[in-house]
Amino acid sequence: QVQLVESGGGLVQPGGSLRLSCAASEILFSAYTMGWYRQVPGKQRELVAEITQGGRTTYLRSVKGRFTISRDNAKKTGYLQMNNLKPEDTADYYCHVMSDVYITTRSYWGQGTQVTVSS
Repeated sequence: QVQLVESGGGLVQPGGSLRLSCAASEILFSAYTMGWYRQVPGKQRELVAEITQGGRTTYLRSVKGRFTISRDNAKKTGYLQMNNLKPEDTADYYCHVMSDVYITTRSYWGQGTQVTVSS
């Protein structure tokens, strides 16, 4: 059974840092694009950062320069390094992987990890 397990969320003061991890199991991780999404109550889930199989990255404009997405295919783990956190970064963060190399598109979500930025 495919699992994506996020960790690393928590409470941090403005200006602080957190590193989120997403550990995958039962998939060929290197064949998947990986993304980090976030969601606050009452709003749509938004894509924060994405990294392709080839390592190309894209970022939400509001986090560019503060967040860094990366992946370690050997460990089947993806990361989101978040620096200079702001209160508006407070949300539930979700890991997502998607691959279209198979006959049908495969897509999986993690269970989410909460990030709270507050003094």
